[in-house]
Order: sequence, then structure tokens, then C-alpha cells
Amino acid sequence: QVQLVESGGGLVQAGGSLRLSCEPSRPTFGIGTMGWFRQPPGKEREFVATISWNKSTTSYADSVKGRFTISRDNAKNTVSLQMNSLKPEDTAVYYCAAKIRDAALYKYWGQGTQVTVSS
Repeated sequence: QVQLVESGGGLVQAGGSLRLSCEPSRPTFGIGTMGWFRQPPGKEREFVATISWNKSTTSYADSVKGRFTISRDNAKNTVSLQMNSLKPEDTAVYYCAAKIRDAALYKYWGQGTQVTVSS
């Protein structure tokens, strides 16, 4: 079973930046839309950003628009999330996910990486 592996989380002060990356545990074909989700402490998992397989379409949660940028490298099936102007409310476990081709649901998920923003 393919798993996604996130990296780049950590502790940062408010106003700082972090870059998250995600790659599959082994070569995988047919990856479609990829995305990032997060789960703040004591809350449900929520959508952060997605990017289509051909990079033509990106979507962001209102809370991160203008601060976060999602990108991908199709040659490596990796997806990244550049996070700037971080706020304490961005503190969460961040998960990457991937769909197979044009499937409706995400098939592959990562284990999550902790991002903590101090005030």
C-alpha cells in the first residue's frame, strides 16, 4: 500500500514561514489531484489547499489565501505547501493527500506533520 510521507513541519514564531513537502513511499502512477489538509488541536480535519494534476487549478481555504502556496512536481509525484505570514491559529497537524486520476475521493494519505506557531 502506498503511503505519503510529509516533511518540513516544526515550531516557528508568528509571522514566520515554513515549507511542507510530501512524497509517496514508492513510485506511484496515475496520481491526480493532490491536496493539503490540517487538524487543529481539538478540532476536525479541515481543507487547506488543492492542486490539479496539470497544475492549472488551485484552490485554497479562505483562512490561508494570500499566505499559502501549493505546488507540485509531477515527475516525482511530490506536492509542497509554502506557508508565509504564519499565525498561531495555523497550528495543526498537516496532512497531504492524493487522488487517483479523476476519482472523487482521496485514496492516499500521509501520517501528518506538526506545525506549531508561537505568538
